[in-house]
Amino acid sequence: SRADVGRPARRDDCAMKIEKIMTREVISVTPETSLKEVARLLVANRISGVPVVGPDGEVLGVVSEADILRKEEGVDPELPRPLAWLARKLDSELDKIGAVTAGEAMTAPAYTVRPGQTTTEVARRMVDSMINRVPVVSDGALVGIVSRADLVRAFIRSDEEIEHDVREGVLLHELLLNPGEVTVSVENGLVSLAGQVGSQEDAEVLERRVRAIPGVVGIVANL
Repeated sequence: SRADVGRPARRDDCAMKIEKIMTREVISVTPETSLKEVARLLVANRISGVPVVGPDGEVLGVVSEADILRKEEGVDPELPRPLAWLARKLDSELDKIGAVTAGEAMTAPAYTVRPGQTTTEVARRMVDSMINRVPVVSDGALVGIVSRADLVRAFIRSDEEIEHDVREGVLLHELLLNPGEVTVSVENGLVSLAGQVGSQEDAEVLERRVRAIPGVVGIVANL
């Protein structure tokens, strides 16, 4: 019914899900994998980190370039021994200096996401936590991985793709509006909406849902 237009907005109704952009063939290691082998995998595959998984595919942690660099950096030999120890202890990195395996060097617990989470939600968390890549977990097991580069690629979408999402995804299937009631145009990610809806609340719901579509940089609305 048209009453559905006024129901509380859910930003994830039309936002792209992580399962659409994640890499499914994941390079992973076990806790016993040597740190030398981890470094080789990072360089050979041009990636910044790998998940460490247990026997049932559960994610135990992540080994990143930063973890390996901490071992390489070691402790400043110019510092008196007690101060060197304290510097690393306060930074929670002392144990990683002597690491020889992925399990000893990994950062744990790992931040993971689910396939059904939105790209917007995950992107915000990755930026806030300064994370470059995140394991994707379903039913407790690793099923994929998503990187910042994947999220950037999701944002770079054609105007035609965005317009299709607005017309078919939002107007027709979510809000049950006749697409002819609202005209839609997109130029360089800027969405223009014009037409008539049932109420001011309906117009605000429509704008919020369009704004959640990946690749939309702004909205000009005359509703």
